[in-house]
Amino acid sequence: MSDKIGTFADTLMGFTLPARNARGRVVRLENVLEQVLSAHDYPAPITHLLGEALVLGALMGGLLKGEHAQMTMQAQTQGGIVKLLVCDYRAGAVRGYADFDGERLATLGANPGLAALFGEGYLAITFETEGRQRYQGIVPLEGDSLAEACESYFSQSEQIPTLIRVASRAGVGGRMAAGLLVQHLPDGEEGRERLHVRMDHPDWEHVAIMAGTVGHDELLDPALSLEAIAWRLFHEQEEVRVQPGASLSRGCRCTAAHYESIVARFPVGEQTEMRGPDGVISVDCAFCSKTFALAI
Repeated sequence: MSDKIGTFADTLMGFTLPARNARGRVVRLENVLEQVLSAHDYPAPITHLLGEALVLGALMGGLLKGEHAQMTMQAQTQGGIVKLLVCDYRAGAVRGYADFDGERLATLGANPGLAALFGEGYLAITFETEGRQRYQGIVPLEGDSLAEACESYFSQSEQIPTLIRVASRAGVGGRMAAGLLVQHLPDGEEGRERLHVRMDHPDWEHVAIMAGTVGHDELLDPALSLEAIAWRLFHEQEEVRVQPGASLSRGCRCTAAHYESIVARFPVGEQTEMRGPDGVISVDCAFCSKTFALAI
């Protein structure tokens, strides 16, 4: 494996460990993260939370194959400070948005925990395959991070042992977020039914221990390639197969034509109610903070 010098940002990489029946994904976000966060004036706790969500979206969405396959993650609460957190991934395009109570958030300090932000919340993860088949799992927002909730999703909803690590930073050099996902597929190739999954399987125990040694500094090191991260963790394995992944981009898919097609489905009377004093129907996109004047 090569260890090139560069930023290695806004890239997703896959890898497999054939002898251990394991697969993984590594991702690092920089410019894409900045583009998503700049759509709104998010305070520091929300930028950290949304950055983690975007990394998780890329890691989990990157497990899907096909340009039309999509992963959507939505965290929601009843009366929580964070009312809604949503992100999705499709063919290398990521987007995300958070709605929150700013006044209540200001009372929590600089580093509020997951429970303080969401209270009694839940996380819904939806995968839509290339063939338009949809399957969804819902788990409580418990633990110290969104990453822990996603690990619970794979354990409870798909019975796949999964380890996820996410790191982020904000400083003079800008914001960056990165992450690692590793899974055990004890019945071989992807797509086959997985039976008798065991969290204490010796192959998985070994892989999880190795993956768990990854440091935040490694994930965020701009001079360390994603390939080098996988090699550092698993160089003792018989083989590490690297699968070049997608170059990532901000993926807001909003257009005036898209919104016009949606509004056109409403009865004429309801369309009339949507119009402003100037007779124009305006639609705001929460993801990119743009306003579209519809020609209807």
